[in-house]
Order: sequence, then structure tokens, then C-alpha cells
Amino acid sequence: MVLDLVPAWPAGGSLAGGAGAIGLALAIREHRGRPGVDWFLGVFAAQATWCLSYGVGLLVSDPTLRAALETTAWLGIVWTGVAFLGFALEYTGRSDVVRGRLFASVVGFGLLSTALLATNPFHGAFWTGFGIDPAFGVATASYAFGLWAYLVVAVETVLVASAVFLLVDTLLSYGPLYRRESAAVALSSLPPGFALVAWTLQIGPVPRLQLAPIMFVPHVLLDAYAFNRAEMFDRNPTTSRAAERTAIDDLADPIVALAPDRRVVRLNPAAETLLGADAETARDRPLDAFLDVPVGADGKDNESGDDEGGTTRETVEVDTGLGAGRRTYAVSTSPLTDPSGTRVGYTVVFSDVTERERRRQQLEVLNRVLRHNLRNDAGVVHGYGELLADRLEDPELARMADAIERRAGALAALGEKAGTVERLLSDGEANAVAVDELVESAVADGRERDGDATVELDVGRGTERDTEEWTTRVRADALRAVVENTVENAVVHHDGEGVERDDGGPWVRVSLERERGEGDEEEPDRFVLTVADDGPGIPDHEIETVEAGRETALEHGSGLGLWVVAWGAAAVGADVDYAEREPRGTTVTVSIPIVNGE
Repeated sequence: MVLDLVPAWPAGGSLAGGAGAIGLALAIREHRGRPGVDWFLGVFAAQATWCLSYGVGLLVSDPTLRAALETTAWLGIVWTGVAFLGFALEYTGRSDVVRGRLFASVVGFGLLSTALLATNPFHGAFWTGFGIDPAFGVATASYAFGLWAYLVVAVETVLVASAVFLLVDTLLSYGPLYRRESAAVALSSLPPGFALVAWTLQIGPVPRLQLAPIMFVPHVLLDAYAFNRAEMFDRNPTTSRAAERTAIDDLADPIVALAPDRRVVRLNPAAETLLGADAETARDRPLDAFLDVPVGADGKDNESGDDEGGTTRETVEVDTGLGAGRRTYAVSTSPLTDPSGTRVGYTVVFSDVTERERRRQQLEVLNRVLRHNLRNDAGVVHGYGELLADRLEDPELARMADAIERRAGALAALGEKAGTVERLLSDGEANAVAVDELVESAVADGRERDGDATVELDVGRGTERDTEEWTTRVRADALRAVVENTVENAVVHHDGEGVERDDGGPWVRVSLERERGEGDEEEPDRFVLTVADDGPGIPDHEIETVEAGRETALEHGSGLGLWVVAWGAAAVGADVDYAEREPRGTTVTVSIPIVNGE
């Protein structure tokens, strides 16, 4: 029988909460398959069951039917918290936890509670002494709570609080990107949650009236805002969290996160392979139990955040035991800090540089052969060629001897260039260098080396030299290599058909200017070195080869000169431009940024 009592506002509010939950469930069905949606549909199903059962129960006077509806209302209470936690975990990118044992135990608790609800008349675990005790014109019920009922409310409160914590953590971690969505859903759970706890503890003027179903009305309104205004399922934190996880776990380089005491707190799969231990085994053990790697070698842990120590780098050899023999790793150690700047640990990244080290060793051996064996042997050949050219009377034989002498000299010079290349590819140190003096010295050496060439020099400075104006921090060896090789290339490859000298001999003009920039990092002041000649020009394919950064069997240079210029310019951060010169020759422009300070 339906009670004919007015006003029945508690029933109306409860039914409105249930109807709102059904409406939202229908609204988000189109998003099924996206993170958290299926669990949220479960939340709405549990809420609708809770609200509708309680609302209809308030309008029913039959004790048996009223007890059955109270049972289904409790069923909604049991599963609302479970489903809400599942939603929060999946929505915030923690779906792995949903598939884990801990969440399985939460679901198990829900299943056990469901079974106890169905059999409550036999044991009274949820309640005893059930009876209808009307209030506000509706059939409210009075009964004594059993221990399991208190446990269910306590567990569900913890589950909902955990879900709210995850959503708030997302709000704080990802800033404005998901702020409105997370805040709305987190706040929506508070009104029914507080009302449920108050009803369980019999707090309020009418303790037997449960207000939680009515409090689902503001809950539904907040959820509706999250869905419609904030586009909750069009973007979700799973993307950001997956990106964070991928950034570590999917990297081929082993990465280990350490606590301040150097104990392992996290490592990616590549690190598990390197250490020879899975994450569970390695966690909370010191890193040096697996590898002898110095971490925080400066001894300044400084957990107060005052230490300004940055990244440190070491190289270690590791016997992987994986059939790959010993591997060489470059180890980069960086401090981990929290938002306040306090050091909370270290990140250790292992980069496999075995092949790089092997190539470096090969280059060193090749350089030794070129610099010593080839140079020495070429020197012997050069000497014998010179003797033959002086002693032979037959002009043809003397010409051949002269060719031997010149070719041997070129081979010896190639050995010297190999040494220059080795120095350029090493990590040199930048120092304060007077660029004008360095250019003058390099040009003077070029004139002495090639006495038959005309090498002019023009440095664009006034009569009174300002030392600071012509000084920059740069690798002097690299800049000198650029100047020497641009001049040498112009002289060595000259064909004797120039237009600047009456005899057509080699002519080179070197100029150095200081150009003003915008004064910022994008447009700093620069030194502009220009080397112009009247030779045959540089073949396009040789310039293209150097600019492409690699040679092939079909496209390659005639020597190391252009490569030395390119590598030297890279070492000083300079730009190099090659252009045709009218009426004949090549103009090489080297733009060198001016760097001041330490």
C-alpha cells in the first residue's frame, strides 16, 4: 500500500537523485571505451539503485516490501564506493592498480557484503529489529545497526576518500589542464558522503531519516558540469600519466631513481636487465649492491635544498652477462628535487656508449697510423724525391721526381691534418682569446708556409685597439684550424689562372670585422671572418657533402680541408657559408658568436 501522506519531500528528493544518476549515465554512454567511463556508469548504477530504492521505500507501508527495498538501498551503498574508486584509479591513469590484487580484495569485500545483505534475515549482520517508523509523512524505518553495517560504511568512506584524494592529486599535479573536471567530481562526493556518515552515527533531529539520497541532487549537478562544461572524457589525465610512465619505462636507456641514501626506489625494465634483478628484488637495496657507480660524489646531500650541485657524469664498464661481454656506459647522475627545491633523491641514467667508445678507439688507432707511420714514411719518400729531382739531368725524370716529392709532401700534410681532426673532435676548453691577434698569427704562418702566394689581411679596427672589443671565449685551437684551413685550401687548390695577380698566381684576401647584433642570445655580437680567393672555385658536390655530414662512394671530398673547417666551426659555434666570387673564385664567410663571461 502506498502511503497517502503529504508532503513527501524526502521521497521526492531521493527519487530526483536517482533520476539524475540515470540521466547522467545515459549522457556518458557515448564515451564508453574511454578511461574511467565504464566504472563511472557503475557508480551511477549503484547510486540510482540506492536513491530509487530508498525513495520508493519511503512511499511503501508494507513491512516486507519496505525491508526488501532497504536491502537494495544498502546494495547501492556497498557498490558506490567500490565503483567510484575504480573510476578514480582508471581516470587518473592507474588502471594497473585496478587489475591488481589490492583492488581485487576491494571487489571481494563488495561481493561478501552483497551475500551478507541477501542473507541478513538469518544472521542480522547488517541490522536487527527492523520496523517502519514514519516521519515527515513518509515510511522511514528504524532498526539496530549490525557490526557489518558499520564496517561497510567505514570501508565505503575510506574508498570514496581515496578516490577524492586521487582526483585532488591530479588537480594539483597537472595544473589547469584537468582542474575543473577533477574538482567538480571530487566535490560532488562530499554531500552524500557526510549525510551517510551522519545517518550511520544517528546524528540529526530525525536520525532514522537518511538524507544521503537527497544529497545526490547537488552531486548530480556537479557531475553534469564536469561532463558538459569541462569536457571530462574528451581529455583525461591518463594521457599525461601514460606519457610520464612511457618517458621512463619505454626508454632503451636504463634509468634508476634513488632515495637520498642511494637506495633504489624505482627502475625501468632496461635497468632491470642491466642490474640483473627485477623491480621487486632491487627496490630498497643500495645501488652499489649491483653496480659500483658514484652517486652524489661531492658529498653534499643537502636535503635542505641549498646545494646547487647539478648533473655529474662518469663512465663505467659493466659485465652484462648477456652474451654481449663487457659494455661501456656513460652514467649521468642528476638530483631529484621537489617543487620547493629540496633534494629528495637522484636519477641515474645509463647510456650504452660501447659502440661510440669502440669507434673512438678505432679513430685513435687510425690517427696514429696517419700521424706517425704515414707521415714518417711520406717524409722518407719526400726526401728521396727531392734528392732525385736535384740529381737527375733528364727533364722527364726530373719532372717525375718532382711529382713524387709533391705527393709525398701532401701525404705528410694529411697526417698532420689527422692530428688536427683528433683534437677538434675531443672536448676542448674555451678560453678568452684575442681573435684579431689569432687571425693575424694564422695568416702570418700561411704566408711563411706558402711563400709564392699573396695573402692579404684586413682587420677592421681603429688606430687604437680595444682589447675587450676583439676578445671572446672560444676554443683557440678550433678557431685557428678554421682560419688556417680556409687560407690553405685557397692556396693549395689554386690553378694558377687567377685574375688578381699579373702572373695568375695564388691570391687570397682575409678580412675580419666585428658586427653588432641585437645584444641578446638570439642575435649576439659576432666576428665575421671572410676569406676570398681567385681560384677555380670549390665543386658543388664537395660543399654539399660537408653540409650533409657524410661522404659516399659517389659524393666525397678531395681531402680533409673542408671537413676541418666544418668541425672547427662547430666547435666554436660558428656558421660557415660558401659563395661564388665574381669574376672568379670563392668567398668563405665564417660568423663567430661573441661569448663573454665565464
